[in-house]
Amino acid sequence: MAERVVVAMSGGVDSSVAAARLVDQGFEVIGVTLHLWDQPPGSARGRCCAPEDVHDARRVADRLGIPHYSLDRRSEFLQRVVLPFAQDYARGRTPSPCTVCNQFVKLPVLLRMADLMAATKVATGHFARIVRQDGGCRVARGRDRRKDQSYYLYALGPDVLERLELVLGDSTKETVRAEAVRRGLAGAGKGESQDLCFVADGGYHEVVEQYAGALIRPGFVVDSSGTQLAAHMGVHRFTLGQRKGLGLGAGPPRFVTAIDAERAEVTVGNEDALLASRVYIGRPTIAQGAKLPARVVVQIRYRHDGEPALVKRQGEGLLVEFDAPVRAATLGQVAVAYEGESVLAGGEISRLDPE
Repeated sequence: MAERVVVAMSGGVDSSVAAARLVDQGFEVIGVTLHLWDQPPGSARGRCCAPEDVHDARRVADRLGIPHYSLDRRSEFLQRVVLPFAQDYARGRTPSPCTVCNQFVKLPVLLRMADLMAATKVATGHFARIVRQDGGCRVARGRDRRKDQSYYLYALGPDVLERLELVLGDSTKETVRAEAVRRGLAGAGKGESQDLCFVADGGYHEVVEQYAGALIRPGFVVDSSGTQLAAHMGVHRFTLGQRKGLGLGAGPPRFVTAIDAERAEVTVGNEDALLASRVYIGRPTIAQGAKLPARVVVQIRYRHDGEPALVKRQGEGLLVEFDAPVRAATLGQVAVAYEGESVLAGGEISRLDPE
């Protein structure tokens, strides 16, 4: 009897090819689409497993000859992902909602479905790999570094990794798209999805204002001495390192160097003020068998090449000491430490240049 696997099918190219490959490998495949979010009518971008995607996923399932189910998880997604995202931005932090979604919504729902259907495994179309080392499973980078999504999976525990199949980890995006076209899968010509599926063309600030409006207060943009330079409508409209849209007019280049939500102040200054040599990760996820301290490469955001660093335990968290200062390390953003190609540890940045 074939091994049964539940595969997440978003209606996009990657998950469709993942499902097709699992069928080829002889698994008994069950497709599941999670309806997580609906954008307002007329939004040009930012759909996340909405009815159109469910339709495409079902068409792929029909072509592959596999059963398909759609689950409405909009309420759970709102509570676990969108509301914390909005509140964090209103408090001057920069969250990473995709990691939260994978850890607390997508994978738990898929695993519950797998248990109900007597499936031993779950699968997704992430460009990442799972490797076995030091007596356990670790997330590792995908072969296509341009599409590598291991950063977003750092927080998955060993119980999840033991049952997770990452079918595209050794593939490039180009080969996956070509395969979708060759197989005649619905949605093979779809463009790339944006980073945050629930943010439409209006930008982050509209989501924050809708869901965390009570936390938003007007304030001032100030220089390093506290001199008020301009008024603003909320710190959620600024991110560390931002240069444009500061409302300061002409003058020398100035960057957002600090955000104080309690005082509703946004501090600007020279780019040098953005550099940090150390960050502290609170409540980290540490891979099985990890030995600390360790020399690693640490990414402080998804689109960051990473910087060599020493990672060591400090209290209940991890202290990261970079070989060279990094630019715009941001509170709330995720830092992920890589030992070679595999994830050693990760978590939210809770302090910058800690003592």
